[in-house]
Amino acid sequence: MSESPDDIDELRQQRMEELRDQADGQQGGAGNDSAAAQEAAREQAEAQQEALLKQHLTDGARQRLNAIEMSKPDFAKKVKKQLVTLAQSGRIQDRIDEDQMRELLQEMKPDSKSYNIRRR
Repeated sequence: MSESPDDIDELRQQRMEELRDQADGQQGGAGNDSAAAQEAAREQAEAQQEALLKQHLTDGARQRLNAIEMSKPDFAKKVKKQLVTLAQSGRIQDRIDEDQMRELLQEMKPDSKSYNIRRR
């Protein structure tokens, strides 16, 4: 059930046109409409990101990323952003499996901050 990049681009374009039409039709109450349009655009971007991840990650890699997201949501968001960037630039050739995901997470993991306390 993987969608091709052309299908994703087409869906994205259709959704953006729907949002524009919706915004054009409701120019009267500008305050709430712009917030609703921003929310819809954010949801659409998240759906697009999930579709790209589903296309380029195996089930094991997605499960590992979801487990990271439960414990470290900021780090998981950073990893997802990096994966989407790599996918959109065409630098991901095959699907990323769990071992490759583990290596990627290890590379992106921030250096642990250790403190040496010396007593005088």
